[in-house]
Amino acid sequence: MAVQYYEGVGRRKTSTARARIFSGEGTITCNERPGADYFPRLGDLDLVTAPLRAAGMAEKYNVTIKVMGGGVTGQTGAAQMAIARALLKLDPEMRPLMRNGGFLTRDDRMKERKKPGLKRARKGPTYTKR
Repeated sequence: MAVQYYEGVGRRKTSTARARIFSGEGTITCNERPGADYFPRLGDLDLVTAPLRAAGMAEKYNVTIKVMGGGVTGQTGAAQMAIARALLKLDPEMRPLMRNGGFLTRDDRMKERKKPGLKRARKGPTYTKR
């Protein structure tokens, strides 16, 4: 018997997350670890599960997330967007709810590349007159 699930992909900074939602009792698993272990920073797990709570489905669905690349903040944002997109595949009527919560807006801010002749993206070398 094949398990019915809904999948969504989210990206933030250099992180990519793929979330699968299927019926269950509300467990969160990220990279085959419990969600609380993978997102130990205060408030990160709340941010990841915010789309589920906004839809009132936190206790009805299990979520497995596969996250690659980036750091803690990027992975948290990517996982949040992936869950929101998976919920849209489950029920397209949720689009206004997800849109109002800001879960579908891709935050496109990335680290700016370093330019030649500079120390960082914008910081130039110190000017000395003599």
